[in-house]
Amino acid sequence: MNKLKLAASVLALSAMSVPASAEEVKIGVISILEGAFAALGQDGIRGAELAVLEVGGEVDGNKVEVITMSSDASPDSAVNAARKLIEQDGVDMIVGPLSGSEGLALRDLSKSYPAVTFLNGSSAAQDTTLRDSSDNFFRFGGDGAQWMVGVGDYAYNDMGYKSVAVIAEDYSFPYTQVLGFMTEFCSAGGKVPEKFWTPIGNKDYSSVVYSIPQDVDAIFVALGGADAVNFLTQYSQAGGDKPIIGGSITIDQSILDSKGPFKKLLVGAPAGTPTVSDYDGEEWSAFSASYTEAFPDGFSAPSIFAHHYYMSAKAAMLALDAVDGDLSNDQAAFRAALTDLTFVTPTGGTMRLDKNRNGIVDNFVTEVYEREDGSLGNRVVKVVRDVDQLLGQDEATFLASGPVSRDNPSCP
Repeated sequence: MNKLKLAASVLALSAMSVPASAEEVKIGVISILEGAFAALGQDGIRGAELAVLEVGGEVDGNKVEVITMSSDASPDSAVNAARKLIEQDGVDMIVGPLSGSEGLALRDLSKSYPAVTFLNGSSAAQDTTLRDSSDNFFRFGGDGAQWMVGVGDYAYNDMGYKSVAVIAEDYSFPYTQVLGFMTEFCSAGGKVPEKFWTPIGNKDYSSVVYSIPQDVDAIFVALGGADAVNFLTQYSQAGGDKPIIGGSITIDQSILDSKGPFKKLLVGAPAGTPTVSDYDGEEWSAFSASYTEAFPDGFSAPSIFAHHYYMSAKAAMLALDAVDGDLSNDQAAFRAALTDLTFVTPTGGTMRLDKNRNGIVDNFVTEVYEREDGSLGNRVVKVVRDVDQLLGQDEATFLASGPVSRDNPSCP
């Protein structure tokens, strides 16, 4: 039996033990289950289900039902999934979505459903919470720029890279990751002479591979899922030898567990991430053990997607417990509990939200390495604590720089 189905069966069995008079809380989980990011989306669902499994499928006598819906990384598909979950399935809250532009769409949609609480999955576009935020949209996990803090400085000062080309998918999350990297790298004196933006699901990277400037010191790659595998495979086959700097999902365990000779390009690659597969912290060890026990057909360690969907679902469980399952008055007490919530994350940090309901996070600068068994993992180079969405800058100055885009920031 598929382990996700098994997990759902366990949830149903847990719910059967709850008295018939108990209230039911319905959680809709939206994740990408088709296309280039399908394997990532499946792991996101694992993370959400794990948080519910940990409480036995009920909170304070209220059984918890998880209803999953697939999107395809497009904003329209995420909106359609959310509308179906709310209007037909009657969910009380939504956990998701996975991808950046989907998150922006659900942020906007949430304003039309004030009685439903939206808890972001792993979507990490900056403006989802920074600009035009929504009172009933929460993100326990930060944005993609926060996830790159420390990497630009490390690449310039420790690795000695002075000039870097960028290869990234052409949508809001990679724009945000590039901002996080370039903010530090350019401030240190680095240059980014060329950016290559590619569509999600691209199969042929030959034009990009042969256009990478030969005089750059390294390439910053912000691709995920099959896109990352396809680019790295074709770059390796073409004899590419520039060192890689990884975006958060480019060096995620979901990629490191893939097959192919391209993986040799990643050994030694620095990256930024809030999730480290080979972290030796006590909390992470316990989380990884719970993950692999519940989902033995999952990855060798929880991916960033499992981690972030887990944190949002865990936050929901903790807030439900704090208000004894009270979702009355358009979930006012529940949302107040979410707003004030603090809890220890699987990486050992303390999760809390800023005024825009966006997570303040601990971020890791990591390095890909080869384990004794020949598989690849990430190890910690350094930790940057308490990273906020303004990247430590003055709010007015930061906002004045404008929304991220293909061309913002720029340091040619």
